[in-house]
Amino acid sequence: MLELLFRSVGLVARYDKKPALKLTEELAEYLTKKGLKVYIEDTLAAKVATQEEMIPLSKMKTDFLITIGGDGTILRTCIGLAKPEPPILAINMGLRGFLTEAEPKNAFEAVNKILKGDYKIEKCSKLSVIAGEEILPDALNDVVISAGEPSKILYTQICKDGKPILNCQADGLIAATQTGSTAYSFSAGGPVLDPGVGAFVVTPICSLTVFHSLVFPANSTVTFNVSKAQEILVIIDGKYRKRINCKGRVLEVTVSKNVTSFIRFETDFYDRFRNRLLFKGIE
Repeated sequence: MLELLFRSVGLVARYDKKPALKLTEELAEYLTKKGLKVYIEDTLAAKVATQEEMIPLSKMKTDFLITIGGDGTILRTCIGLAKPEPPILAINMGLRGFLTEAEPKNAFEAVNKILKGDYKIEKCSKLSVIAGEEILPDALNDVVISAGEPSKILYTQICKDGKPILNCQADGLIAATQTGSTAYSFSAGGPVLDPGVGAFVVTPICSLTVFHSLVFPANSTVTFNVSKAQEILVIIDGKYRKRINCKGRVLEVTVSKNVTSFIRFETDFYDRFRNRLLFKGIE
């Protein structure tokens, strides 16, 4: 009965790793035999030997999704997916794989658990980003703002709910979710936000002012007014890049109405934080 809840699945994989492509082929065959309709991201069309239908991420409206890769694969996927996003089972073929859940050797066991309903869902908040009148993709990890040219200082007035609170001079700024607080923001000296805390954090990159990080409530609207720059570079989750003419424009960040849902079994946030960020060596 539970198996009937899942009728379709999408597969997304790193296209630069042969083991990831091979596992994609094997999972496609296995899931088809289980009675599911399988869709594969169209960028893999010339790289995997399968008869399954190839579709772009923007049309991947399946019951759940399997990513085969590292955190970068997940972030790329979430930027391109149609909203609302289906739950994601992330199989680790990256370096640290903080967001992933299963190792390749356990991929089929993980799939069987899902089909039996033996899993839980972890929902991760995202950031909505508006540049002037333009709506940019939501960020699962972070939004990075820098001057349009290398080595240029970013002069920014930070406002909360329309009220100026701080002037900042830095190489750039990072606005990060709870999930993203363990990534670039953490490396830049920012705090780790517990997933149960309804908040997001803004951390400067090499600040010239006495300013480390600011944690904002989830219902805040934070705007960045940029001066002394012709344009700024906005990078979302390390995957989406946009140069913006900042004359008379601001960047607005709020918590999005959209979320990313991960399929989990045993691991939790602190398991992954201890084992994959604090103590895992470089492979």
